[in-house]
This record gives sequence, C-alpha cells and structure tokens, in this order.
Amino acid sequence: MDELRMVKEAYGEPEPPTLREMTEARARMFEESPPRRARRGWRLKAGFGLVAAGAAAAVAIAATGSGTPASPSAPADLGKRAVLAAAERAEAQPTGDFWFYHGTSGRSLIVRSETGDYAIVAAPEEGFMWIGAEPDAGPGTYNRNLPSRPLTAQDEALWKKAGSPSEFKVWDGERLFTYDQGVTRWRSWDPSRRGDGAWIGGRTFEEAERLPTDAGELADLLASGNLYFHLLSPEEKERFKKEHGIPERRSMTPLDKLTVVAALLQTKPMPPAFRAGLMRALAAQPWVKAIDGVTDSLGREGVALAVGLKTTHVTAAQGAPAEERGDYDSRKEIVFDERTGEMLAVQTVLTRPGGPYRDRDPGFVLRFSLILDSGWTDTKPKPPEELPFRSR
Repeated sequence: MDELRMVKEAYGEPEPPTLREMTEARARMFEESPPRRARRGWRLKAGFGLVAAGAAAAVAIAATGSGTPASPSAPADLGKRAVLAAAERAEAQPTGDFWFYHGTSGRSLIVRSETGDYAIVAAPEEGFMWIGAEPDAGPGTYNRNLPSRPLTAQDEALWKKAGSPSEFKVWDGERLFTYDQGVTRWRSWDPSRRGDGAWIGGRTFEEAERLPTDAGELADLLASGNLYFHLLSPEEKERFKKEHGIPERRSMTPLDKLTVVAALLQTKPMPPAFRAGLMRALAAQPWVKAIDGVTDSLGREGVALAVGLKTTHVTAAQGAPAEERGDYDSRKEIVFDERTGEMLAVQTVLTRPGGPYRDRDPGFVLRFSLILDSGWTDTKPKPPEELPFRSR
C-alpha cells in the first residue's frame, strides 16, 4: 500500500480528518504515536531547539530566520512573509523530555428550524497524544467524544429560541442524522507501535536528524507518492517491501500533497531542518496560496497555506432534502499563529456560499482539526479532565 492510498483511506477526500482518524492513521503509517513547554532543553541536541508540532510546522515554510535563504520559486507575497515571520519565532522555543499534542476536531452543520436556522458543531472529538524523548519512555494515546453544540453565540441564541433541543437533526452530506450532546470518558488505546522511543518511521532521534532537508528532493518525493516509504528506517523499509513490494511512482493532486504534509506536521515531532525542507517543498508549489488574516473555529487569527477544492454538488440523487441542494466552493487551509509560530488548525472553509451553506459567509469553517496545545514538557503529560469548550 502506498502513501497516497493510505492517506486517502485514513483521511478521506476532500475534508480534514477527525481526531480518531488522524491518530489511527498516524499509527498505521508510522507504527508509533507522538502527541507544555519545557523550561530547559532536552540534552541540548543540535537541531532540536524547536517546539510543538504546530510551532515547528510554521518553521518549515522556510528557514530564513536561521539564515537559510528562501526558495527562489516561492512567491514573496504578504501571506508567505507572515508565515516566515511565524517560523522565525517558532524556531527559538525550547524542547523537553516529553512531546505532546492536544487537539479537537468536528464539522459545522446547519439545523433547519421554524424560528431560524442555526449552525452546530457536529460529532466533535478530542485527542491527546504524547511520546517520550528517551527510548524507554513510551507513548500515550487518548480520545473522547464531545457534545455537539451551537457554533457561535448567535447560533446559541437561535437554538434557545427553538426551545434548546437536546438533539440536532441535520443533513450531514449523506443522510439525515441526529446528533446529541453526550460526552464520553477518555479512552486509551494501543497504537500498535514497534519499539518505544522510535519516532519517524521507526527512527531514533539521531537517525531522524539525517533525513533529507533539500526542498527539491522532498518535493519530488512528495509528488511521486513515495514520501512515506522514504521516511521509513532501513529495517522498516525491508519489512514494507516484503509486505507491499517496492512502491511505484504515482502522481498526487495538490490536495493530496497538502493533506500529507498537514498530517505529518500536525502531530509529528521532527528535526527543524527536515520540517523546513518539507514545508519549503510545499510552499514553493505554484498551486499553494498564502492567506493573511485567517480565523479558525476558536476565533484565533493567523496566516494560512491553502489549496482550493473541487465544487461540491448536493443533489436530489444523493437523497438531499430540497433545502439542502445546490453547489458551493471551499478550500483547505493549514493555519499558523504569526506571533508565536504555532500551528493552529487544519480546516476547510467556505469560499462560495450555496447548497446547505447558502446563508453563510465566505470564510465559514465547514470542518476543522484544531491544535489546542502542543509542545514539550519535562513531566509526563496527561489529558485534561475539563472539556475544551463551555457546556451550552
């Protein structure tokens, strides 16, 4: 099985994955699981002075802050300069003994009501992952379901006007489905890793530091669909070839490339130089658009790298009710905090209203995978007990 197929099976197309899909996909792809900021560096290892999967993701756009020239093919527009500024800030953050990731995912759906239509966050999930820097430290992976809820204060007001129903019956793109406000306890699951302490593709830290950093080489691997295979350690490559054969070169769409890079950077700690090369390879692509002033589902403003998606058609043939039918356009974004350099979200946003979203403005977030917190700590991380959102 090649990387492109694995990504499509795990993440679907064209929307961002749920937290469960994302964590399970990461375990299948790398047979390992990554997931507060430390006050001291871990062993002061050269090349590992970077924090957070999110923060380091921003670094990756281009390491101009550390003296490496930006790719000459990357457009020098305001959005990309803003991402480069974020990268410079991210590069200065410290590391620690444990890496962790805390995030949530969901989608926005429209409830039809006689007193006024309102948007809800449907099927939200929360995920928490960590991995130790020492070989015997081990990993931890958790997830739980969160309550579906009105999306904004305005939506909450309309929900209350409709009688504050405890369940939401909506068209979810495939069927009429009822979402509730239930919540589950944290569940811990085994990501079926092979050997504690192995990070990217079964590598040690030292081996990971020898990964390619040249943007041209990484761009070719990304385009060929062989990036996953290349990231495997020599031992894992042999096992892969026995089970799947040598992967063939195959083309990847812009969406495929953005999805692969987002999946790697969102929850995977890796050397800054490799991140920089990987993101330069993505940022230099002519189909990538850099956008300033982007807002995520929590209202956090940032800069984004984005790719447009195909028009979505909602038709009677799909079983959609009349009020849901129509066409709309959207794009997928990787959002970074320009001030801190942290990665904030992977999201799909509306660019041309229509169909079920005909009354929503461009920029409305259709699906999201939010990074609530991520980085390094000197104490073993554990998932928080409190919910990440206020209960309605």
